[in-house]
Amino acid sequence: MVVSSFAIGALALPVFELGFVDSALTIIFINFLGTMPVCFFSMFGPKFGLRQMVLSRFYFGYYGVKLIAIFNILACIGWSAVNVIVGAQLFNAINSNMPGWAGILVIALATFGICTFGYKIIHTYERWSWIPIFVIFLIVLGTFAHSGDFNSVLPLQSGPTEAGAVLSFAASVFGFATGWTSYAADYTVYQPIDRSRTSIFLWTFGGLFLSLCFTELLGAAITTAMTTNRAYMAAYVNSGIGGILAEVLVPRLGRFGEFCIAILALSIVGNNCPNSYSVSLSLQVLSERTRRVPRFVWVGVATAIYVAVAIPGYAQFESALENFMLVIAYWLAIYEAVALAEHFVFRRGFAGYRPEDYAEPKRLPPGLAAVAAFAVGVAGAVLGMAQKWFTGPIGRLCGGLMGGDVGFELAFAFAAVSYVALRSLEKAYFRR
Repeated sequence: MVVSSFAIGALALPVFELGFVDSALTIIFINFLGTMPVCFFSMFGPKFGLRQMVLSRFYFGYYGVKLIAIFNILACIGWSAVNVIVGAQLFNAINSNMPGWAGILVIALATFGICTFGYKIIHTYERWSWIPIFVIFLIVLGTFAHSGDFNSVLPLQSGPTEAGAVLSFAASVFGFATGWTSYAADYTVYQPIDRSRTSIFLWTFGGLFLSLCFTELLGAAITTAMTTNRAYMAAYVNSGIGGILAEVLVPRLGRFGEFCIAILALSIVGNNCPNSYSVSLSLQVLSERTRRVPRFVWVGVATAIYVAVAIPGYAQFESALENFMLVIAYWLAIYEAVALAEHFVFRRGFAGYRPEDYAEPKRLPPGLAAVAAFAVGVAGAVLGMAQKWFTGPIGRLCGGLMGGDVGFELAFAFAAVSYVALRSLEKAYFRR
């Protein structure tokens, strides 16, 4: 329940030129698809007591998982940078004298302060911090609904251009929804070992799917006002996502509206805590040396890096968010393809794991098939991507002039098929 997911929904009209109906359908169906892997891998935490990157050794091998850990570190830092920009925009919307870098520092330092004290403090904060944010989003919903600015008659377009826009927006939504997959088990390892896997799956699904759909649909709805109300467009141009929310609340609620915007800005802390903390867990998988470094040190290093990335990226937020979400969708689709194929095809369920082997390279898969399948999946993503800086040959065919992004779909398919074939050969040769 954070403002970053609101920002994803708010991309629908200004970036992809979608109406509310087509945006809403995309948000609901793609969030359902994207949250499934997160819910699935969350069940592994109580069962095996292993963090997600350590668990991934059973898919990519003891050495191959280092590649995945590097991708996860980069993704966590990228997530944090994108999120903190949204919060800085909110601060700027209620105080134009507060530059973007100042808002970024406020949120980053608050996040670092919480993450320094470890998992239990993070878990306690996450357990309760969503409640005031939810209340404020309800205030945003009620205030906007009362304003009459919602444009419900935006048409559902048709043809190749519409198809391409829906596919590209779907990739962004999928990237956000599935973004927790690579550290899903990190935050369920302290659950009792006899905890029902079904209950973990359903609680994770409810927490993710409902909050994502609510905030993204709200973002898509509010941006429809930009087509008829110039004040919303001006606010968006001046302060981005923060400007739109401020336009909803401040003219009608005054100082209380500004207070609500400030609280929404601080909601980014809850979004960035898992990112920052999981960076330290991923770094400890890389080598014995990185494992010896205290986690709070790695959290500090990650904080410094994402602040350095976010400050220059503040002025190009929309394009940065779109591109980043698409890249996240690509690499996680490949990760999910390999992990799910190993689990269902080769291990045939939870009974096929020997968790005591997690630190024994000779008892784990060699990882050659997984790394090769990862490369094949990258090729699929390149063929299907449709970004401003590059459009693949298949992506170009899936829409109008700008094409349509089918990168994560092809990445998953290419990686899954190649992994099953290569892993069969690898297992026959190495016997593990």
